[in-house]
Amino acid sequence: MRGLVAAALVLVAGSAASAATPTPLPRINVLDVQPKYLLPTKPLHVELTVEINKFGQVSRVRAIKASHDPAFDAHTYGNALQAFIRTPDGHVVVGTYRLVYDFDPKTERVRRDVALISAGGVDPNRQGAADEMEEIARREHEKANTHPGIGVTPNPAPKVTIHHNGAPTPAPPH
Repeated sequence: MRGLVAAALVLVAGSAASAATPTPLPRINVLDVQPKYLLPTKPLHVELTVEINKFGQVSRVRAIKASHDPAFDAHTYGNALQAFIRTPDGHVVVGTYRLVYDFDPKTERVRRDVALISAGGVDPNRQGAADEMEEIARREHEKANTHPGIGVTPNPAPKVTIHHNGAPTPAPPH
């Protein structure tokens, strides 16, 4: 009898676990669904000169040689601001680096190369550029929500009760 009860519990637990497990969504290859007419038709090249801090984060973009494609330039600039640059073994060489982004329209891919220009000469304790931008956005958001009338959430809509004659009447305010 105990064996039968134990087997029933295992079946119930197994069916409950399988019922709670969601079926995985199919994987989507972005390159297959991306409209090809949106991609640039010529090769693009962008060079950024960046400084990194002691964590390997880009802390400042010193210079940019643009490709003259505003969308590509903006994407590479944003990518550079979020970059971490470290050696293959995980160590950081604080200094100035060149980040190069090349787009090949034949392969529809972007290649990024990193090269050390000079070691040292930068502030190793400087905050990362992405962290700094996030902090500025947080402060601006807080500042915007302290002004009267800006960022204020509206009160909930008043409740309406329906009487037996079918005419709606607003509920008294709380």
